[in-house]
Amino acid sequence: MLFRESETVELKEVVVDDIKKEIIAFANCDGGKLYIGVRDDGTVIGLDNADSVSLQISNMVRDAIKPDITMFLHYETIVENGKNVVVVDIQRGTDRPYYLAKKGMRPEGVYVRQGYSSVPATDTAIRRMIKETDGDRFEAMRCLNQDLTFEATKKEFELRKTDFEPQQMRTLKLIDQDGLYSNLALLLSDQCVHTIKVAVFQGTDQTIFKDRREFTGSLMQQMNEVYDFIDFRNQTRATIEKLYRVDVRDYPEVAVREALLNLLVHRDYSFSASAFISIYEDRIEFVSIGGLMPGIDLEDVMVGISVCRNQDLANVFYRLHLIEAYGTGMGKIMKAYESMQVKPVIETTKNAFKIILPNINAKYETENATVKTKSGTPVTAHTEKVLSDEEEKILEYARKHGAITKNDVIGLLEVSASTAARVIRKMVKTNLLEQKGKARNTHYTIAE
Repeated sequence: MLFRESETVELKEVVVDDIKKEIIAFANCDGGKLYIGVRDDGTVIGLDNADSVSLQISNMVRDAIKPDITMFLHYETIVENGKNVVVVDIQRGTDRPYYLAKKGMRPEGVYVRQGYSSVPATDTAIRRMIKETDGDRFEAMRCLNQDLTFEATKKEFELRKTDFEPQQMRTLKLIDQDGLYSNLALLLSDQCVHTIKVAVFQGTDQTIFKDRREFTGSLMQQMNEVYDFIDFRNQTRATIEKLYRVDVRDYPEVAVREALLNLLVHRDYSFSASAFISIYEDRIEFVSIGGLMPGIDLEDVMVGISVCRNQDLANVFYRLHLIEAYGTGMGKIMKAYESMQVKPVIETTKNAFKIILPNINAKYETENATVKTKSGTPVTAHTEKVLSDEEEKILEYARKHGAITKNDVIGLLEVSASTAARVIRKMVKTNLLEQKGKARNTHYTIAE
């Protein structure tokens, strides 16, 4: 028999560590045969103990290659020129990509056959293999990063008295049958690569930024932090009707909650772009990446028909009682504005879904009052008070922690003690903060 290396044949004189790479490359491509006991030039030198070599390779494969590839390998000992040669027949695997367990599902751990050599696969090739094996559903695909932690998600599960152990993670499809994390696990992990960008604008357009933030981490962490960010800016307007005081927030809390959950659950995570939330004086816009699912139009959504893009993610939110049932979110948003003159607006494009929540109190906040000076000259006074970035940060800190001290302001704004004192005095004078305590116990709370 003539031995010659090719795209489907690899020759090895003895067992070496690189054999694992060759086996992975064949299993990731079109299969091939590995001959042990043959030099690169085709010279047969044979093996003293063929059975021992077969066992050695089998142990290497079982311990070092993931997912399990053993069912796609067949071992045989042939005699050539009176010498024993071990033949390992490797079939194309069904759970590609296969990779070195120590290296992970990265180019340095995944190999493919290129000509007569086994070379690291590109990120694109790895993603293509995952898609071919796992299908098109992003959340069900195996995650490229297998070094994940879940601190924020564990806290959310504990808060809602729900177990988050390996068995539950398998049931929720964060872990597959091979013990590998799915992309759903990535979304709920502290290493989540998808973000939400929130911007606050002065006025009704994007001319002047008042604040901007990018929220990262687990979707659970983003959910809580983004809601708190919006809730802090969701002001309350009090009116008197006869003998009763009526408090009305700019945006119904249930509408904000449902719009945010819709953005998280229905987003198309196969796109790397961030989701956007824009806060204007007269509205909030929630823009989620990914348009409507095929076969569904806006009218269907408004009557409660829902085809969920991320079924497993929606199931996690359902288990945590964050959503009640599929298709109810839009109805709740509309019902929250049922008695209002202004109504939410839904807009869709091929790759985006936008929910616009109008500010119920905007007509009061933006009214201009005309007064006259002593000389009779008309002057227009705007009723809204625009906060500086420093004031926004201080108020947000005080709200989150219940109070703030001068030392807190120094660290928060990275300013001197005198500057911190000046800012605090101004905020007390304008009734934004209220001083509590004296001397070393002095602290400040949000003025009521």
